[in-house]
Amino acid sequence: MSLLPIFLKLEGRQGLLVGAGTVALEKIGSLLKTGLRLRVVAPEARAEVRELAAEGKLEWVQREFEAGDLDGNFIVIAATDVPEVNAAVYREAVARGIPCNSVDDIPNCDFFFGSVVSRGDLQIAISTAGESPALAQRLRREIDEQLPRDLGPWLAKLGELRREVLATQPRSEERRLLLHELAQRQVCDSALCATKQLARTGREAARAVAGSVYLVGAGPGDPELLTLKAVRVIESADVILHDDLVPQSILDLARSGDESGAEVVNVGKRCGAKNITQEEINTLMIDHARAQRSVVRLKSGDPLLFGRAAEELAALAEAGVPFEIVPGVSAAFAAAAAIGRSLTDRDWASHVILTTGHHAQSHNREALPAVEAGTRVVYMPGRDLGLLASEWLDEGLPADLPCAVVSRAAQPDQRVMHTTLGGLGALGEVEPAAAPSLLIAGWAVRERTTAREMLEDAGALAD
Repeated sequence: MSLLPIFLKLEGRQGLLVGAGTVALEKIGSLLKTGLRLRVVAPEARAEVRELAAEGKLEWVQREFEAGDLDGNFIVIAATDVPEVNAAVYREAVARGIPCNSVDDIPNCDFFFGSVVSRGDLQIAISTAGESPALAQRLRREIDEQLPRDLGPWLAKLGELRREVLATQPRSEERRLLLHELAQRQVCDSALCATKQLARTGREAARAVAGSVYLVGAGPGDPELLTLKAVRVIESADVILHDDLVPQSILDLARSGDESGAEVVNVGKRCGAKNITQEEINTLMIDHARAQRSVVRLKSGDPLLFGRAAEELAALAEAGVPFEIVPGVSAAFAAAAAIGRSLTDRDWASHVILTTGHHAQSHNREALPAVEAGTRVVYMPGRDLGLLASEWLDEGLPADLPCAVVSRAAQPDQRVMHTTLGGLGALGEVEPAAAPSLLIAGWAVRERTTAREMLEDAGALAD
């Protein structure tokens, strides 16, 4: 038997149920949920059916079935304890072209009731074509145990986004792909929800832009730890210049194909072996971008930690090439997760020092005093920045040490305020940062600020 699984819209339509006993009662609950205007014909009825009729949720006609009862109905269910009556209901329904289900009587059925798992508007119906309702019920229980309980509310939010996309974006392949991508993502209540932003800007706004360079963090190696933005730019890039430590499972995300595939180039330098110089990497990024290709510079971990990003950003800025930084999960945090320990256990550690086993040597500058050699990152610095500044000045840090206060980092209302250690207290009084905020201090902040200023002067800062 070949059946077509369909879901009928019954709200406001007229339906007939013949019978009001135990079998009929099982069907009434399912039918009333649909908004069907239900009429029940039976000489006797269970107390539950009588109560529903008294509440106005259905109409009970207390008499035997008559052929004329079928007129004007959209569907009919025969659920009496008398097979001859059920068969008669089916014959009369067929004569009038009305779909009919005769409960537990396969030859006298035009359709079957499925065993249904529900999560809000999500419905999964299981049918065995009447062969074994018990099996359908068993499968329903197994599926119900596996489905998340919050699927209903999530589907409702997803439906709102879908209607918004359909109303604002023309029919196209891009719109179809966007709807499929939205169905893979969580939807939060916040107005800043990334999924909502994607629905409103479209997938094209999240793709790598021709003529731009993206410094992307590949994380510690697990593709599932990539950010969603990292995945999108990797998937859409024309050229990927990757470090040697980036695993193949992440590189496999790049576009494939003889002509349309991305060009993937290993520019890694490991254990002192340098098959390519930093200057050559800089040249590759700039040349590909100037050729109107979208370039992903893919770095293990986070691109701003020990990856010579400052040199690459400065080179891009000097060349007037737009760039964007896509942060990644640092290997330090992945390692902490692996051992199941907090790096800032409040009983044992109030700060974290990130360092490397070797330090780039430069003969063009004097060695910095040890107290100034690192970049200081302070989470939740509070509003009294002047007190913190005084403590650092007492340690011997210079008043002109560059500082930056970053408020709501990576969010649409992100704000960055630059100052010096000497001006930090005044900044906190004049422009208190919105939470969450971080304070970053050190000469590396000056280097990155300089690169940004160079890019702004070139008029090439990416929007």
